[in-house]
Amino acid sequence: MLDIVIEARKAAIAPGMDVRRILPFRLRRMVGPFIFMDHAGPVDVAPELTHSMDVLPHPHIGLSTVSYLFGGQVTHRDSLGVEQIIRPGEVNWMTAGSGIAHSERFEDPSALAGGNLEMIQTWVALPEKDEEDAPAFTNYKPEQLPIYTDTGVWMRLIAGDAYGLRNDVKTHSPLFYLHVVLQKDARISLPKEHTERGIYVAKGSIEVAGRTYTVGQMLVFNKTAEPAIVAKEPTTLMLLGGEPLGERYIWWNFVSSRKERIEQAKADWKAGRIILPPNDNAEFVPLPEDKSRPAGNPAPQALS
Repeated sequence: MLDIVIEARKAAIAPGMDVRRILPFRLRRMVGPFIFMDHAGPVDVAPELTHSMDVLPHPHIGLSTVSYLFGGQVTHRDSLGVEQIIRPGEVNWMTAGSGIAHSERFEDPSALAGGNLEMIQTWVALPEKDEEDAPAFTNYKPEQLPIYTDTGVWMRLIAGDAYGLRNDVKTHSPLFYLHVVLQKDARISLPKEHTERGIYVAKGSIEVAGRTYTVGQMLVFNKTAEPAIVAKEPTTLMLLGGEPLGERYIWWNFVSSRKERIEQAKADWKAGRIILPPNDNAEFVPLPEDKSRPAGNPAPQALS
């Protein structure tokens, strides 16, 4: 029934920004097409330290990034010239495709006051036929995202389809992604439409098959599992998954079905062939030093 429980690990994506990293995990690289998941916050920093949290311009290929905030705000800028303030409840879907660079900056100190900033960042790997698509970015407002409620249950469909909900967020493969809030003793089941399904506990705790799971844990289930998920207290979950895409290689911020494509992306970033955001091009993250290492050693720390 339960394939694996993934424990989040600490990762640093900027000098002032530590996150819980859930995916990729050495024993479970992906859940459906989802190949990366970070949980940042709640973050409480002094106003004068806000700039230290900025994630400078950095590149991606072969994936879509999905930014979703519980609180606070962040300013996104990318190679397409997009400048978007990301606010809670919105879906910000950036398709890197053949190559894009973007930054995430925390430019409003008031949005960080009192530990208000909290966000989930995921990457969705692209099918092979779409890996070289032209880059794109779309911001979807909360009113574009369907909500379902029941006794003690609130859920918003971020993307894909589940529980009979659908929206217009453009995806490239079958998947589901939901923000779920449960009151104490509320129960839900997993959507049955998809082969691979995961539950990430962002706040609170749940009971499944007599065991309790808490913040920072992801539960991954097989297709035949029909677990009853019971909230032990007020709880926030992220439900995600979909159909597997096959093996993917990941190095730093690059994802591809082909190793040689990642090598090309490294060379492109080092040579300046991936364009910096035109409205944020004074600084950037250099390509990490790529020393030859035995197979199985970790790649450089990925950025969001």
